[in-house]
Amino acid sequence: MEIEKKKEIFKTYGSSVYDTGSSKAQVALFTYRINHLNNHLKKNKKDFNTERALVKMVGKRKKLLKYIEKHDINSYKNIIKHLGLRK
Repeated sequence: MEIEKKKEIFKTYGSSVYDTGSSKAQVALFTYRINHLNNHLKKNKKDFNTERALVKMVGKRKKLLKYIEKHDINSYKNIIKHLGLRK
């Protein structure tokens, strides 16, 4: 993953480029990585290690989304809408 892309994600969803710990920025980064791995798995169907990593990443993103939903429902709705996740 390119460093510039990461900085752009953190700048967009976090409070600054260096805000790597906020849950909103982490959800955005996980979504980017999940989409990237999905494209990889479409080409390489038997890459089971990557498939396992993808499933773990989806679980982490789901937990973070639950946390955001519990603490700030408005930002949860904004993130879901902006990232194009189904919920």
